[in-house]
Amino acid sequence: MTGRRRPLKTVTGVSGGTDVYDAAINPARSTLASAVEVAQIAETHKIDALFAADLLAFGAQGAIGAQEPLMYLAALSAVTSDVGLIATVTTTFHHPYNLARLFGTLDHISNGRAAWNAVTSSLGEENYSDLELPSPEERYARATESLEVVAALFDSWRPGALSPGTDGAVLDPDLVRPIDHRGTYFTVRGPLNIPSLPQGRPVQFQAGQSAGGVELGARFAEVVFTSLATIEDATTYAKTIRSRAAELGRDPQLPLIFSSLHATYGSTEAEVRALVKEREESIDLTAARAGLEDMLGGGVDLSELPLDKPIPESVLPDPRTVNRRRGRVEIFSALARQGKTLRELIVAAQDTGHWAESGTPEQIADAIVERYDAGVLDVVSLGGLADPISRDFVVNGLLPELRRRGVVGNDYVGGTFRENLELPPLPR
Repeated sequence: MTGRRRPLKTVTGVSGGTDVYDAAINPARSTLASAVEVAQIAETHKIDALFAADLLAFGAQGAIGAQEPLMYLAALSAVTSDVGLIATVTTTFHHPYNLARLFGTLDHISNGRAAWNAVTSSLGEENYSDLELPSPEERYARATESLEVVAALFDSWRPGALSPGTDGAVLDPDLVRPIDHRGTYFTVRGPLNIPSLPQGRPVQFQAGQSAGGVELGARFAEVVFTSLATIEDATTYAKTIRSRAAELGRDPQLPLIFSSLHATYGSTEAEVRALVKEREESIDLTAARAGLEDMLGGGVDLSELPLDKPIPESVLPDPRTVNRRRGRVEIFSALARQGKTLRELIVAAQDTGHWAESGTPEQIADAIVERYDAGVLDVVSLGGLADPISRDFVVNGLLPELRRRGVVGNDYVGGTFRENLELPPLPR
């Protein structure tokens, strides 16, 4: 690392949009076509990474679901050369040996551009077993062991295990060692049957803002994916997770804070106000109440409550008793307890509690720079590249403005995603 401050890194999403569903009924068009376009636009404009989210159940959050992230990004690796590839994959429904093989393969075929956004999942259990979804505490305990095993497998190939020979690579089997893991959830002898990765390990992202999520991120994550709605939320969260990471003896630069930004762009303030008003007036209130009920854990009934009054305290759940989406429950329960009306909460739920801004590209840049300067934003998502109108605002408005201010870099700075993020070296 140099003495200068790390530039703000940028990410954009791929997979799971409605254009994918349109393509699914058009035999002349691949469901990957839109993502290829987005990936190539992202790389042309030096966006640092592509992010593939995941949904494990039909109808989840009103959507069919997402294309499988690892397969999707493996395909995109063949049509890109520099942009990072972040796949969201759950620890709850996967075995760590398979995870290590999958992400190890992605890192090899992309020449060191793989990243794993580890999640514990709050839905989809009906497709993997007959059991109820494990409690958040158990999901995080399993995730902790899973991440430990995966890291050990990546490290099971010691430096020098493969060396060049006259007839190709030469293997020293004494430098490839079993991990002999026996834990609560997994027994894995190892070693990994994939050679040392270009990055050593894929970049470790992690998503989850509940207490369990903060602990997992502080322990393992190099980048934490967050949905911090206000700069006050971001400041509190960053202090909490970085303090815990320091207690665990981790590098003081870690973890980086990655916030998703839901932006509404306009050329003028009047245009922005009109777009925001149009969006709010188009909300299907019946469906939106159900969506807010989901944000509150799914165990509340808001159907008869008045829109322009706060939700009674008696209706709000205790987040500690909620199994699903506890982080969302904490966010929206806190907003409700601040006196937000049901209508205001419904509007906020359209962004599922994520950071949302509306304005001209210059005004959106102001909001981004405020967090960056406060030290609570290291990576930001810039969505909308699949849509020509929002894409124009991003690539011809917001990105040039951030570069003019010296916040975002002008080019990739390393051969691997880890190098491009300017992360500290992996522990030895």
